[in-house]
Amino acid sequence: MKKIYNPNRESWAEILKRPTKTVADIEATVLEVFKEVQKDGDQAIQKYTKKFDGVRTDQIVVSQEELSTANTLVSEELKNAIQVAKGNIERFHEAQKTTQVRVETTTGVDCWQEKRPIQKVGLYIPGGTAPLFSTILMLAIPANIAGCSEIVLCSPPNNEGKIHPAILYTANLCGVTKICKVGGIQAVAGLTFGTDSIPKVYKIFGPGNQYVTVAKQLATQFGVAIDMPAGPSELLVVADTSANAAFVASDLLSQAEHGKDSQVILVSTSKELIAEVEKEVDAQLQQLPRMEIAKAAIKNSKLVYVENDQIALELINEYGPEHFIVCVEDENYYISHIENAGSVFIGNYTPESAGDYASGTNHTLPTNGYAKQYSGVHLDSFMKAMTFQKISKEGIKEIGEAIEIMAEAEGLQAHKNAVTLRLDSLK
Repeated sequence: MKKIYNPNRESWAEILKRPTKTVADIEATVLEVFKEVQKDGDQAIQKYTKKFDGVRTDQIVVSQEELSTANTLVSEELKNAIQVAKGNIERFHEAQKTTQVRVETTTGVDCWQEKRPIQKVGLYIPGGTAPLFSTILMLAIPANIAGCSEIVLCSPPNNEGKIHPAILYTANLCGVTKICKVGGIQAVAGLTFGTDSIPKVYKIFGPGNQYVTVAKQLATQFGVAIDMPAGPSELLVVADTSANAAFVASDLLSQAEHGKDSQVILVSTSKELIAEVEKEVDAQLQQLPRMEIAKAAIKNSKLVYVENDQIALELINEYGPEHFIVCVEDENYYISHIENAGSVFIGNYTPESAGDYASGTNHTLPTNGYAKQYSGVHLDSFMKAMTFQKISKEGIKEIGEAIEIMAEAEGLQAHKNAVTLRLDSLK
């Protein structure tokens, strides 16, 4: 990992740069796939699955028989662990339900807001180098709590044309209504336009590689909403001498093993801790089955020394990490002043892995600095807020004149007339 000491502010942008391609590098490929899927449907889906995943899928939709088989292939131990996580995630997201907001803004003018579920949602579940069945828990559970009627899941097939049994088991457990063996750009395109096998949806959720991220952004041009631009995973740890170097190193590596384009950063006010963490990273790295992936990610990563907490916090807010771990003596300073982060993990015994799996919070989070303007997935991500109003005779008398004056000032005579006619009827 590259060590940087007391970087000046002019260099922050370069230091904090993500190892991602620009949209321009990827957009042409994405657009080509979108056009073919829009035109040729399932035929294009199968073509690009063969091209990108190296496998031919004659049947895109997962059958009931495949679901039954998957159920027998998942160990009872893993099923129990998934149930534990499911319970915690359900509890946390159930608690996010809100009641109707109702206000009489003035006499006779009754306004209220109610939430309604998004009817059709698509869930993208990465399945390449790691089958992320945990992401199904994070997306399908709040979708069901919200009341979404159609929940379509897409995940890339393996070289046998199958989806990992843990993904199928978890999807079935969490009430997914249709599962499709398709990944990458073509999955997002299928959810955007609809094909004979893949239903068109109103909103697409889920993380993915840079191609999936750009595909989701392009989908918004065709009338489909997305949760956020969620790309390659990233983690920033702030730590001082109160931190456990072995714990910090394990957290850095837990994100580095996600993918070669992941990025991890340690910001510290202690040069000694940085040296200890660097040794621990080297030692723990050798034990990882995904060592080569983590090594590539480590090349994108930084160890940054700064003189005090204020500078550290300013740098962290500039970066806007997806995952932010706080292992410092004065943790309240960071908790109170952090402005840009997807999810925050506090203390030596709060690994980022807990949020990835079973603590209850959602792990679908904004990356690439989008934590400055996006929230992570939560219950309201699957809902729309609708406003209602009912105005009585007294109410239109109360606000009618103000509406008339404002409408006339904007040159919208029909707007004014709609009020004037009502007021005249009451004279």
